[in-house]
Amino acid sequence: MILILEPNIAADHPDYQRLMTYLDELDGIEHRVHRVHGAEQVLSEVYLIGNTAALQEDEMGSLPAVERVIRISDAYRILGRHRDDEREAAFTYNGVEFSQDNLHVFAGLCAVDNPQNVERMFQVLQQHGQTCARMGAYKPRTNPYSFQGHGAGCLPYVFELAGKYGIRVIAMEITHDRHIEEIEQALESVGNPTGVMLQIGTRNTQNFELLKAAGRQTRFPILLKRGFGITLEESLNAAEYLATEGNSQVIFCLRGMKTNMGDPHRNFVDFAHVPVVKRLTRMPVCIDPSHSVGSRAASPDRIMDMMHATAQGVISGANMILVDFHPDPKRALVDGPQALTPDEMHQFLEDVAIARDAYERRRELAARYVTTD
Repeated sequence: MILILEPNIAADHPDYQRLMTYLDELDGIEHRVHRVHGAEQVLSEVYLIGNTAALQEDEMGSLPAVERVIRISDAYRILGRHRDDEREAAFTYNGVEFSQDNLHVFAGLCAVDNPQNVERMFQVLQQHGQTCARMGAYKPRTNPYSFQGHGAGCLPYVFELAGKYGIRVIAMEITHDRHIEEIEQALESVGNPTGVMLQIGTRNTQNFELLKAAGRQTRFPILLKRGFGITLEESLNAAEYLATEGNSQVIFCLRGMKTNMGDPHRNFVDFAHVPVVKRLTRMPVCIDPSHSVGSRAASPDRIMDMMHATAQGVISGANMILVDFHPDPKRALVDGPQALTPDEMHQFLEDVAIARDAYERRRELAARYVTTD
């Protein structure tokens, strides 16, 4: 059961304290409070865990500070959609709203190599009106001899340059809980000029201790990539791990499945699951066409497979695109063969806009034909 409290109620409010006192006395039931920061208000959700079947909804709804009550199902208790669940599928971080209704592009270096290339990418993003980016400092690699990323050493100049060019949110992969502290320290050292979205990669989707550590902090939102060799349900449960620890500001990323059935693409593109994730959960959905396709190959229509895959995800309602760009792909330290160049930024964004417009028109068409029982 979820208790939705009155908006913006503070923990020291008398009604809030009376509610907590009442919940503390419930036998066999624990409660956890999650705060959701929206664009205009802070919403508090209290999750009751245990044998809640005997609790009456009207009685719980009459408690101090409670605005409404939601009876939840077993699946994805915090992040899932439930009967009569009208909670917003949105959160705001560093002035940027993330929801199931909008779309953001996170373009940039899969792996940071030098300050010059970082600055070049931020310049291009600013020129095209973008305020989000991807920058990899920590890189888990299958081959132990491959470049593992510059780590904490590159963070200060990445963050300073992001602030210089108006980049508000950087998606950055972490592979260990100490990376969270390193990111916090680096941001503080340069005056917090930007924000970071912690990215948990496909190899760590079931690294439950990392999930718990990332979930316990609530400063940074989290981008969770689907596990490349597990079911969608297993990956959504990984997202629930994050939320149960306290952080429900989670975006779910589809990045392709590991199977030779996807050849010649790097992974089997799974973007048909965009609407499925949005139907089952309240998480915004990201697509990663770069790691799904893994090349710059183009068909006879002169459109790259990677752009075709991007359009498939966007026209299905994706809310975020994580895409590799590099000023000189041939010299990129990681995943150069799939990276687009700064000169291709305009074409990419225009192609995305075409697909997004098609999605909006499809949604308007569907709304005209909706029937109510």
